[in-house]
Amino acid sequence: MRRISAPRLSLAGQFLALQLALIVVMLTVVAAVSVAQSNAEFRRTEGRRLLSVAETVASNDSVRVGLASVERQGILQPIAESARSVSGASHVVITGTDRLVLTDADPRRIGQRLPLAKSGVLSGRSWVGTVEADGRTSLVAHAPVFDEQGQLTGVVAAGRDYRGLVERIATATPNLLVYLSIASALGAAGSVLLARRIKRQTLGLEPEEITALVEHREAMLHGIKEGVIGLDRQGRVTLANGTATDLLWLPSDAQGRTLDELRVEPRLHDVLTGRVKGRDQVVITGDRILTLNRMPLVTASGEAGSVTTMRDLTELVALQSELDTTLSATRSLRAQAHEFHNQLHVIAGLVELEEYPEVARYVRGISGTHARRSAEVVSKVADPSVAALLIAKTSLAAEQGAALRMAGSSGLGMVAESLSSDLVTVIGNLVDNALDAVRNTGPGSWVEVELTERDTEVRVRVRDSGPGVAPELAEEVFRHGFTTKAAVRDSQRGLGLAIIRLVCTRRGGGITAEGSVFTATLPRTVDKRAEGETS
Repeated sequence: MRRISAPRLSLAGQFLALQLALIVVMLTVVAAVSVAQSNAEFRRTEGRRLLSVAETVASNDSVRVGLASVERQGILQPIAESARSVSGASHVVITGTDRLVLTDADPRRIGQRLPLAKSGVLSGRSWVGTVEADGRTSLVAHAPVFDEQGQLTGVVAAGRDYRGLVERIATATPNLLVYLSIASALGAAGSVLLARRIKRQTLGLEPEEITALVEHREAMLHGIKEGVIGLDRQGRVTLANGTATDLLWLPSDAQGRTLDELRVEPRLHDVLTGRVKGRDQVVITGDRILTLNRMPLVTASGEAGSVTTMRDLTELVALQSELDTTLSATRSLRAQAHEFHNQLHVIAGLVELEEYPEVARYVRGISGTHARRSAEVVSKVADPSVAALLIAKTSLAAEQGAALRMAGSSGLGMVAESLSSDLVTVIGNLVDNALDAVRNTGPGSWVEVELTERDTEVRVRVRDSGPGVAPELAEEVFRHGFTTKAAVRDSQRGLGLAIIRLVCTRRGGGITAEGSVFTATLPRTVDKRAEGETS
C-alpha cells in the first residue's frame, strides 16, 4: 500500500515557523528573567517593610502587657489586626515563646505552631525569609518581643503571600501579549521577504528541489564515461567528475584550486582556458591521448567560466597508428606492383623482339636489385614485423627518389611481441618524417636506419640528408601540434613525434633529436615505475 507523506512546508513557511519559534523562546527567556527580577525586588522591598511592621508591633508596650496577661488573645488580636490592615500585610501573627499562634486573620490557624523555617528569632534576632505552610508560600519577617528585664516573651511575624505565576508574569511584563503580537508580525513579514529574496536567488526552487537537483547532477556527472571539468572566471576548478580526475591525473583536492596551482601541462592549460580554440582539440598528457571540447558558460552578467568535456583516444590513436603503418605498407606494395608491371612490359617487349640474351640480362639485373634490398634488411633484422616494415619503406623511398639504407652496425634479433609492435610504431614514424624531410631535396638524398640491441634495451637511430632540426627546437618538436610541414590546418598533424615519445616513455625509455639525427631508446620490459608515473 502506498504511503501518503505529509505535505512539506514551503521555504517561506519554514522561515516563518523558525522565526516564530525563536520569538517564543526569546519572550519566554525575557519573561523568566523579568519574573526573577520581580521576585528579587519583591523580597527586597517587601522584606524591609514587613520587618519594620514586625519590629514596630514587637516594641509596642500593649503587646508586652498582652503577652503577660491571662486574657492575651483579647488584648493582642486588635493590635495585630490593626497593624495588618494599616501595613497591607497578608497576616500579622503574635506568639509566645511556645510558638503557639495567638492572633491571625484566619481563626483556624489560632493555636497552631508558627513555622519558623530557618529563622533565628527564638535566639533574639530578627529574620526575613520565605516560609511555606498550608500549601502557600509567603515572605515573612520575624521580630522578637522582650519584656522590661530583656527576657524573650514572644514573637511577632508579619507576612505577605507570594502572588501566582500568571499574576507575577503579568506584573513583570504587563504588555507581553502586545510584544508577542508585534514580534510575530515582524517575524512573519521578515520571513516572507527573506524567502522571496532567497527564491529569486535560487530561481524559484524549494530546498528539497535544490537538493534533488544537486543529487541528480552529481549522479549524472559521475555516471557518464566522458570526463567533465568546469572552471570559473579565475581559472579555478569548480567541478571535476571521476573520469576527468583520472584522465588528467588531478589530485583529490583539485576543486577550488587554479590550473596554475595544479601545474597542468601548457597545451592542456591553453585548451582549458580557451587560448586554443576549436573542436576536438587533441592533448597528450602522461601516456594518454585526449580529445577536448570546451564550451564557455555565458550568463546575464557575462562569461562565468567554462565546461570542458574529454574522451580518451589512446587506444584509437594506437589503432590509427597501426592502420597508418598498414597503409604505408600497402602503398609500398602498390609501388612495387607498379614497378613490376613496368618491368614485365619491358620483358614482354624483349621477348617479342626475340632479344633473349637481353631478357636474361635484364631479369638478372632487376632480381638482383630487389634481392639486394631484401637481403640487406633481412641480414641485419631477424624480427619479421620490423623487417617487413623496413623492406616496404625501402621500396617507398626508391619510388620517391631517395635511398633507404641500413647502417653497417645494425643488428636486431627476435623480440617480444609488445616490443615489436612499439618498434614498428617508432621506426615507421621516424622513417616517414625523414622521408618528408628529404623530399624535393634533389638527387642523392638518403635516409639511414640503425638498430642496435643490448641485454636491457633496443636503440633506434634514424638520420637523413635533410637540413635537420634547429637546436632551439630540439625539445619543441616532440610537443603535440608542432610541425614544420607547410599548409598545416589539420589539428591531427604534428602527432607523429609526440606519439613516439609517448611510446618510449611508457616503456621507461626516451627519444632525443640532434640536427637530422633522432635516437629512440626502448627497454625490453616495461618500467613499472615509469608506467605508474604516466598512468
